[in-house]
Amino acid sequence: MPVAVFLAGALVSLAASWLLVSRLERVGERLGLSEALLGVVAALAADAPEITAAVSALAGHQQRVGAGVVLGSNVFNLAALLGLGAVVAGRIGLHRKVVALGGAVAMWVAVVCLAVVAGVLPVTAGLALALVILILYLVLLGTEGRNIGRLGLLRRCAVWLRSAVSEEEAELEAAIRPGRGRWPDAAAAAGALAVVIVASVAMERAASDLGQLYAVPQIVTGGLVLAAVTSLPNAVAAVYLAARGRGAATLSTALNSNTLNVVAGLLLPGALIGLGEASGQAGLVTAWYVVLSLAVLALAWRRRGLGRGAGLLVIAAYAVFAVSVVASGYALAGLPALAAVLGMSAVLLAAVALAPWPEARQGRPRATARGGAGARRESLLPGWPVGRLWTLSLLLPVLVAGVDAALGPVVVLIGLLIVGPCSALLTGRWLPTALTGLWVISLATVLGIPDGIWASPTHLAFVTAVASVALVATAAAALISGTRRGPHAG
Repeated sequence: MPVAVFLAGALVSLAASWLLVSRLERVGERLGLSEALLGVVAALAADAPEITAAVSALAGHQQRVGAGVVLGSNVFNLAALLGLGAVVAGRIGLHRKVVALGGAVAMWVAVVCLAVVAGVLPVTAGLALALVILILYLVLLGTEGRNIGRLGLLRRCAVWLRSAVSEEEAELEAAIRPGRGRWPDAAAAAGALAVVIVASVAMERAASDLGQLYAVPQIVTGGLVLAAVTSLPNAVAAVYLAARGRGAATLSTALNSNTLNVVAGLLLPGALIGLGEASGQAGLVTAWYVVLSLAVLALAWRRRGLGRGAGLLVIAAYAVFAVSVVASGYALAGLPALAAVLGMSAVLLAAVALAPWPEARQGRPRATARGGAGARRESLLPGWPVGRLWTLSLLLPVLVAGVDAALGPVVVLIGLLIVGPCSALLTGRWLPTALTGLWVISLATVLGIPDGIWASPTHLAFVTAVASVALVATAAAALISGTRRGPHAG
């Protein structure tokens, strides 16, 4: 019976959310909202299933399910909306101003969310900080930047802000064509909202019951199952927009959806109901949300969009995220660390096999002033091809992880995992270095189990250090790659 209720609730809530989105867009057009504000309204309506499911779980004192739905949905959005969208479309072109404006708001809310989940900030303070930036953003979109010059401190950047809003408006105008609504549209939206709430609550309760029946950890139920199911409307819409070449519309859908998820689905109900005690598992999901958001925005900024390589990288990151959530959920239930490591290894090896090799994307060999195509296939180490050096950078962390797991709590060698991204940096390619960075971050996360320091401050410090080195190595490889492709004087 719970299976039937879950499936029925999922289908009904997703179908009703589609109706809700279309009718609210019509009502917004009737009220004279700008295209950017219509996009925010559409994102909020599409988020109705996950927001409702999260609130239902928090009200039922299942904090890990509630937090998992919101935060897991945000990670899924990045992979499905932007990663999959880039793979399907071939490339999502983006204006840098749009990336900077939307990214600044999204990262502010993401960092505030991390501080709240980690227990650094009270929920009410986090809600206030998130609302401040969200309200300013909505005012900017609503006025289309016309009156922004009157806001004192923002006067100097008024021209830049108006330009960013106009670029986003240009993309959204062609992507959103709702037509002017009438009173039947408002009535249909109200009815659809009621259906979404009822169906989403039923779906969440059925999923929680099934999780308890089959001993599935709450973080897995919320962060993976409910998060993915409730995010499907946004994913389908974003892939459709990406295929039509509406890059800014795709980015706005993903970032606005994530921001509204946090504010309406976590911070607001958390301030009223409570989030419970700080959880290492919820912190893990939140950290993934923050880091992957930053990585996607950095890629989009540097390349003025996302290509297939970046899309595959984001999807691979989600695969690592999913395995780390499963590992963290079952670690407390006694799952052997070896099983978690083997599962993560299988996922990462599949991701590496599917990822395009850098030299394969260079096209046919052609003569250059630097020695032709052969020089492009060479790494920074003379005589070492990129592929061989990349393979070595993946295997060295596995050796370190094996020794560390065998020694257990006696000796902790997590810090030595930085040998992976440091070796990959010598390829001079950003994609192999980034994939190696994801690989060592996942290993550092799982090694907390055999080392007996899971989710402790020591473990978080090790993971942060490894992640920092991985990010710096990836950035350095990107700079080196750009320099090697640039014009060569003389």
